[in-house]
Amino acid sequence: MDSVHSDHPSDRRPSDRRPSDRRLSDPVDPADSVLALKILVAGGFGVGKTTLVGAVSEIRPLRTEERLTEAGREVDDLDGVERKTTTTVAMDFGRITIREGLAVYLFGTPGQDRFWFLWDELAQGALGAVVLADTRRLTDCFPAVDFFEHRGIPFVVAVNRFAGTREFGPEEVARALDLDAGTPVVLCDARQRASGKEVLINLVEHAGRVHTARLLEEVSPIR
Repeated sequence: MDSVHSDHPSDRRPSDRRPSDRRLSDPVDPADSVLALKILVAGGFGVGKTTLVGAVSEIRPLRTEERLTEAGREVDDLDGVERKTTTTVAMDFGRITIREGLAVYLFGTPGQDRFWFLWDELAQGALGAVVLADTRRLTDCFPAVDFFEHRGIPFVVAVNRFAGTREFGPEEVARALDLDAGTPVVLCDARQRASGKEVLINLVEHAGRVHTARLLEEVSPIR
């Protein structure tokens, strides 16, 4: 697979604005004794973010979907996802309990360019992110990859398998996306709960390694 990385990723990068308030950014009640980890699920339009959140969530997921209309055909690229009829306009929200006292809150981000202004707020306080990828539309991943790399938020790339499409190995996808060394790439089926949980486990482990390494750098004596 040839690299398809944009020569000008900043042209597609969401806004660098960082809101000072914390409305959606802190969904956890400080008085709650449950330790909650916040994880984002991002990626291009129609890649399966809503499906993944719904598959792993132990509660009925909160969804903010609207039907696609003729007016949106000029801005919504349906190439490869022609059967898609709805789109997320704010976020998806779900929860999964890892063990007693430890829960993961999942926030699915909207995929279209015109909703990127929400990403900054949703990213506040996030442990890490899952970037869902569709190899038929791999360039759709670049805005999410650029966003999390730019902000130093640990993430994994999860390649959502679609029936009838050619499969590529993790190494091929990593090269095509020009990922930083050590960024995990995993294969998944966003419809399957077990597959989604495996993606989240990979992310939590990766984020733990990244945050530990940063902590060690901060406390290491200056030579």
